[in-house]
Amino acid sequence: MRLSRYFLPTMKETPAEAQVPSHRLMLRAGLVRQTAAGIYAWLPLGHRVLRNIEEIIRDEQAKAGALEMLMPTLQLADLWKSTGRYDAYGKEMLRFHDRHDREMIYGPTNELMITDIFRSAVHSYRDLPRTLYHIQWKFRDEVRPRFGVLRGREFLMKDGYSFDLDFASAKKSYDAMYASYLRTFRRMGLRAIAARAESGAIGGELSHEFLVLADTGESRVFYDAALDTLDVESTSPAQMQALYAATDDMHGKLPCDVPADRLVKSGALEVGHIFYFGDHYSKLLGANVMGPDGESIPILSGSYGIGVSRMVGAIIEASHDEAGIVWPEAVAPFQVGLINLKTGDEACDGQAEDLLSKLTAQGVETLYDDRDERPGAKFAGMDLIGLPWQLVVGPRGLARGVVEMKNRRTGERQELSPESAMARLSG
Repeated sequence: MRLSRYFLPTMKETPAEAQVPSHRLMLRAGLVRQTAAGIYAWLPLGHRVLRNIEEIIRDEQAKAGALEMLMPTLQLADLWKSTGRYDAYGKEMLRFHDRHDREMIYGPTNELMITDIFRSAVHSYRDLPRTLYHIQWKFRDEVRPRFGVLRGREFLMKDGYSFDLDFASAKKSYDAMYASYLRTFRRMGLRAIAARAESGAIGGELSHEFLVLADTGESRVFYDAALDTLDVESTSPAQMQALYAATDDMHGKLPCDVPADRLVKSGALEVGHIFYFGDHYSKLLGANVMGPDGESIPILSGSYGIGVSRMVGAIIEASHDEAGIVWPEAVAPFQVGLINLKTGDEACDGQAEDLLSKLTAQGVETLYDDRDERPGAKFAGMDLIGLPWQLVVGPRGLARGVVEMKNRRTGERQELSPESAMARLSG
């Protein structure tokens, strides 16, 4: 992709309304633009990050046995009214009437809808267990939206729902999602702490928040330092859950025998939340199945959410420096920023074009800065948008047969032949 043809409206100055690093950098780096309070348009660079996050989530959900579907953003109010949740949810839920004067809502969550869909199709214990999920835009009318996408009104959400016959099976589904979430966040270059949490408005008997450690986080987490070195792949969910970790709401309510020198307190950002709420919604809607003995049994359910758009802000909060964003490779909008220091120079243009062609052919997503701009502006721009690697083509280097490769995270620079740089980046 050539930067001269890309839509990347970066900003030199920090917008006055941006209070946290992720909000400042998302605006300055041209990832988003605010269209209304708490509502953002996702520009091409930001949209690529969203899609990369989605694909990691989809892959890990498939590995955990979850099936993807898609429910509508708009819901009839009747279902919510029949269960009492219409009035209980509060003013965060956007309510309106359609042209036929039917009461509608812009869905803030989907427990009722998915349970209603499931009860209409599943009637026997033989059809359990099942876990379904979707990735969909939601709306919650926050009183004071702030911090950019970290607390917006419209947001992209992955929400999943498990359906089981008994507690043992439901706990197995819960633990599968618990482990899946830890793998998901690790693949995004993050270390997340799974902490015991309040269940909130959705309700539930068992609940964990997944928190990314960040000084600017709205939450606080207290956890056993042993979690810092935990191997997610070789440790069972039960072993993980046995180690103390609690949000500030729960710390003090739970027994904590972690020695003071091993108890870590940190700022954190919530990026995911899982709940087990048993037969709560099944009883509200009469979602039963025929059991092995012919009896009618309420389905047991769990709910599993990841804030997809919120993840973008959380990753930036955890991975940035004074110059800009530092993307983990798995979610970066492009892997390589190719910089031509002297656009219009025959040798520089030729080498840059050759590298772009070969990198693209190898499947290495590359953003080529082919603009007629000062080198300083090109370097600053690439540091701001934070691509993992920068490949610099300039007349002095080419005279010696080399290009410069920079690691954005470490700042390490190397001079390599174009062939060696290609091998490093496509290997």
